[in-house]
Amino acid sequence: MVLRVQEYVREDGSIPYKTWFDRLDPHAAAKVATAVVRLSLGNTSNVKWFSGLGELRINWGPGYRVYLSRDGETLVLLFWGGTKKRQQADIQAALALQAEYKARKETATRRTR
Repeated sequence: MVLRVQEYVREDGSIPYKTWFDRLDPHAAAKVATAVVRLSLGNTSNVKWFSGLGELRINWGPGYRVYLSRDGETLVLLFWGGTKKRQQADIQAALALQAEYKARKETATRRTR
């Protein structure tokens, strides 16, 4: 199954995942981009799920991680990225972004009713 993968855009227009990704060196960026393409093709074998959050594990270099969430059957939102070393702080940041997304979605849903 092909998944639609997109980066979460905050209300102020900032994109936390893009900010993180743009700081990667070219080799790391290529590894992460390849993993995200594989994810979009439906390969979720390197995703570990917990608390409604997915952690895409990239076993290269310092152990890159991409934090994501599913919304429906085909949409995957990329929230944040990091490394194994900062894993706990990165998870907390991703959970906060996920909560922000859910609250914004709930507010938008209430407005359209």
